Amino acid sequence: RGYPHSAVLDGAAAFRLRWGRRGSALALRLEVRTRGYVGFGLSAGGGMASADIVVGGVERGQPYLQDYFTDENRVLKKDPQQDYHLEYAMENSTHTILAFSRELHTCDTNDKIITESTVRVIWAYHHKDLGEAGQNYHGSNRGTKSLRLLNPEKEEVSTASLPYFDLTNKDVPVPDKDTTYWCQMFKIPVQHEKHHVTKIVPLIQKGHENLVHHILLYQCSSNLNDSALDYGHECYHPNMPDSFLTCETVIFAWAIGGEGFTYPPHVGLSIGTEADPQFVLMEVHYDNPSYTEGLIDNSGLRLIYTPVIRKYDAGVIEAGLWVSLFHNIPPGMPEFVSEGHCTLECLDEALSAERPTGIHVFAVLLHAHLAGRAIRMRHFHYGKEQKLLAYDDEFDFNFQEFQYLNEERVILPGDNLITECHYSTVDRTRMTWGGLSTRNEMCLSYLLYYPRINLTRCASIPDIMEQLQFIGVKEIYRPVTWPFIIKSPKQYKNLSFMDAMNKFKWSRSEGVSYNELVLRLPVNVRCSKTDNAEWSIQGMTALPPEIERPYKPEPVICSSSSCLHYRLFLTLLFVIQVTANTIENIGTFV
Repeated sequence: RGYPHSAVLDGAAAFRLRWGRRGSALALRLEVRTRGYVGFGLSAGGGMASADIVVGGVERGQPYLQDYFTDENRVLKKDPQQDYHLEYAMENSTHTILAFSRELHTCDTNDKIITESTVRVIWAYHHKDLGEAGQNYHGSNRGTKSLRLLNPEKEEVSTASLPYFDLTNKDVPVPDKDTTYWCQMFKIPVQHEKHHVTKIVPLIQKGHENLVHHILLYQCSSNLNDSALDYGHECYHPNMPDSFLTCETVIFAWAIGGEGFTYPPHVGLSIGTEADPQFVLMEVHYDNPSYTEGLIDNSGLRLIYTPVIRKYDAGVIEAGLWVSLFHNIPPGMPEFVSEGHCTLECLDEALSAERPTGIHVFAVLLHAHLAGRAIRMRHFHYGKEQKLLAYDDEFDFNFQEFQYLNEERVILPGDNLITECHYSTVDRTRMTWGGLSTRNEMCLSYLLYYPRINLTRCASIPDIMEQLQFIGVKEIYRPVTWPFIIKSPKQYKNLSFMDAMNKFKWSRSEGVSYNELVLRLPVNVRCSKTDNAEWSIQGMTALPPEIERPYKPEPVICSSSSCLHYRLFLTLLFVIQVTANTIENIGTFV
């Protein structure tokens, strides 16, 4: 159990990483198909620049391991503070195995801090050892992979003997366009008796790993009949079947890079009773930026279930910013922050009615698109900030999965949640809009919790009128239609809201001022139940709470062998001094 997690880092399965946490340190084991040197590192962007690297191997029967780092020009340098510690190394006729450890947060500025955020690990290997090869280039034997190294251990229960059913698309023709959302209705085959889904596994068609960006599973109205199952259709399309409009409650979410999700032993997704989903809609987001023609897809999900009933039914709450054009980000901004509010008013109404003692959150999926750089879920109780519910300060668009919480978090009446998303648009010359395309943006959190209550969405929309006023709009045409058409001033006359925002000359300072404005704007509350029903707070206007910005993370105490040795040295000096003083004092009494 020393290495509970593992991942194959390359397509040829030549480089396997195993790892596990040991207190304040991380233990790692590399198993690589080579008899030469092996390189492994942690990188901010997935490249060699400013990376924290360790290189090791076995040369003529002697193991070696060295701590290195690279500067911004990718020049490899030996780290004067060696923080990777070799535990053992071995070599056979085909493979080299290295086991070593490192503190999560050393005192070394050349080392990358290991947190619960996404980590871009980089890897390389060579057929010769370092002594023979020098710093010989590794050629194509290199790569990068995003992982979470501090994901808590989850109790794996064997599912080999359990029944399952698959929800998969059947020969869907993926259009040769940037973004397609495809919807297909399914009927849950398990009926008339309660069961619990214990694990959900993505079934991504081979070769389509980058095409299928995410899959959402929605619960639909129980009043539907089998005629809704006839065919799939493009989602959010004018000709979409009316039955699709009854599917508002998210019951599962998977995103690119994620693996299967296993529910905790005391929780399951309930199926088979009248209160459970009978018809579900599977929404698949296809991302085809190269406009490839002739793609046919059969991806979907596998749901593994058991008749052995668990203690609690799981639920999902979608929190954050309602996806709309009211969420927008100016171009050329190295940092822009958006906030989506799961308001105290919504949680108070729903929890007081359904579960006054609170719900227990056990996993969170943080979701944004290409401009996303970091996401945090902030948690407040009667205005007092609690520890972050979830965060990813190294967000990777291509790696989004549910994060298991180290400890379940109770959400109570009087609480509110803020999904805080950080974006960079330095490479964009036009506005970035909230929307469905990966070139648009989202700011969402999916909370997995128990016991299930009748709350499916807890989100917000910022007020639009003050956004218009910021760019100098004085009047819009009445009656108000969407998109807004501007009446005055002259430079925006007859332009839509979107065209006017793009016409405005955005500078960095204007962008910063606009960011400060939108974070203070009143918000429209979204507070939804299943079957398209709403809590009474839905549609009300609320002011965002007064909070500390920016969020100040808890200070992290660093530790490394060098620091420990130094502290030990100081301790020994203290002991020697005390002993000397004691002896001197004893001598005085004699």
